[in-house]
Amino acid sequence: MKILYAVQGTGNGHITRAIEIIPHLQQRGEVDILVSGIQSDIELPFKVKYRFKGLSFIFGKKGGIDFWKTFLKLNSRKLLKDIKSLNVKEYDLIISDFEPISTWAAIMAKKTCVGLSNQVATLHSLAPKPKNEDPVGKLVLQNYAPTPISYGYHFKSLDATIFTPIIRKEVREITPTNKGHYTVYLPSYNDSQIIKRLKKLEDVEWQVFSKHSKKSYKLYNISISPIDTKLFLKSMASAAGVLTNAGFGTASEALFLKKKLLVIPMKKQYEQHCNAAMLKEMGVSVIKKLSKKNLPLLKKWLSDDTIVEVNYPDITEQIIDLIIQNHVKSPERNEDNAQ
Repeated sequence: MKILYAVQGTGNGHITRAIEIIPHLQQRGEVDILVSGIQSDIELPFKVKYRFKGLSFIFGKKGGIDFWKTFLKLNSRKLLKDIKSLNVKEYDLIISDFEPISTWAAIMAKKTCVGLSNQVATLHSLAPKPKNEDPVGKLVLQNYAPTPISYGYHFKSLDATIFTPIIRKEVREITPTNKGHYTVYLPSYNDSQIIKRLKKLEDVEWQVFSKHSKKSYKLYNISISPIDTKLFLKSMASAAGVLTNAGFGTASEALFLKKKLLVIPMKKQYEQHCNAAMLKEMGVSVIKKLSKKNLPLLKKWLSDDTIVEVNYPDITEQIIDLIIQNHVKSPERNEDNAQ
């Protein structure tokens, strides 16, 4: 069996999930890996056959997506050329983690592509939605990497096709502690914005991991470090709490490690507002933005020791087996069809 596994390279959650999924796929067939996007800080420890610039959303510095930079980075002619160049007809199974080149190449070739992502789950009819409608954001989410068959992950299982999060092995093996500091990952805010707000909370040690800094430094009660996945995980595992955006990966790992969690969904990012709606329903603290107005809410969160309990068993193998069972034709079935 020949498998194409396509991964979105914007954000780290897709890559960390792929690290867990790919070995299970390799046990079941010959796997080619495709990665598109330019915003991940993590490299896959596997040979990647296809690398594309893809269609990446660029993080801004004021709490949202920088649409101007995103537009400047977009080369629609190159994107279409990449879609046309990808030969998907040779594959028995195509799986896309919200990766657009593979999904659109499959559509053009009239091949079935299976979606397997958090984004799929946020669109599910049973998933909580944000109070404020965002028809444009929803439209983008629906058409960015569309697939006729979809499986997904959310912060809790919704039905037989929406599973609990995939947690990477190194996180599962950690014994969490509490050294009293708070770990911060807000890639859509610049350092000065974060420092301006967090320095007001003087009695707290903040360990900030920045997408906008290339060196480590300390101001007031705040340490700033460039993104380093091992240092970040070490900080989060020993933290009293985690302050992050409403992306899927970090929030899932924080919940798994039984950390107090507060999320700030990125502006104009419909997927994150859907994630925040689910987290809020589960009892996680959510604020709209890192602003002076919301400092009292931050203080309230710091003084509240409530931990949201979750159960995230390792079901990666079962998910892959389910997809193969349902969507790969066995030789016996092919023989039956030929008779």
